[in-house]
Amino acid sequence: MADLSIRFYSDVLKRDVSFLMQIPNDIRRDFPRNDLKRDDKPMKTVFLLHGYSGAAFNWVPGNLAEQYNFAVVIPTGENSFWIDGPATGRQFATFLGVELLEYVRKTFNLAMSADDTYIMGFSMGGFGALHTGFAYPEKFGKVIALSSALIHNEVAKMKEGEGNPVANYDYYRMCFGDPAKLKESDNNPEYLMKKQVAAGKKLPDIWMACGTEDFLLERNREFHKFLEDEGVKHVYQEGPGIHDMNFWQEWAGKFIPEAFKD
Repeated sequence: MADLSIRFYSDVLKRDVSFLMQIPNDIRRDFPRNDLKRDDKPMKTVFLLHGYSGAAFNWVPGNLAEQYNFAVVIPTGENSFWIDGPATGRQFATFLGVELLEYVRKTFNLAMSADDTYIMGFSMGGFGALHTGFAYPEKFGKVIALSSALIHNEVAKMKEGEGNPVANYDYYRMCFGDPAKLKESDNNPEYLMKKQVAAGKKLPDIWMACGTEDFLLERNREFHKFLEDEGVKHVYQEGPGIHDMNFWQEWAGKFIPEAFKD
């Protein structure tokens, strides 16, 4: 596995940014490998999103990238919810779905079509994966969202001076914009999804999972019901687990074979 750390200037974020990348282009050929599922097919790319208070690291289990022949792009989204905030240098959705994707395309000749480009995240990154997939459905073919922090409806009800145990009102306003306007904002994944469907856009394939002991379980169930009510095809599953890496690695290991079987 080739490991890269790349720094470049982001016109969108107005500063130097770094991202990690892993490319399985050096698989050993001096002993038999019977586990390679897509050895004779073009390499795909997965954009891998971290959660709140996290940083870029590869949390995909084991040698799945080698086994299913995909490169991993691992950006840092700070505590942005991977969306476009109102302040200068806070346009993380545009950075992820436009600038970083174009950089990977022109530099590595990867992620050249939606069919070859997937996005996966946990917690805040799960929210980001869903939002990015809806924002750029022509660029991302599949979305895997684990224990997603789907708190947009909660944020939309916040008043100045309020907050929750994670952060205060000012933080959420910095990320989402004015909470009073969030219901009909592109930073609301429900509004954004319906907008894209109304425009005739084809949505990515969606896989979602959440632990039955996760504090975000009801938020994920609500979003699952929303997708069902809107007639959006998706996979939603629950299993034993809390909001931790054990659950995310387990379900990444379950969903990746399904996502890469074609």
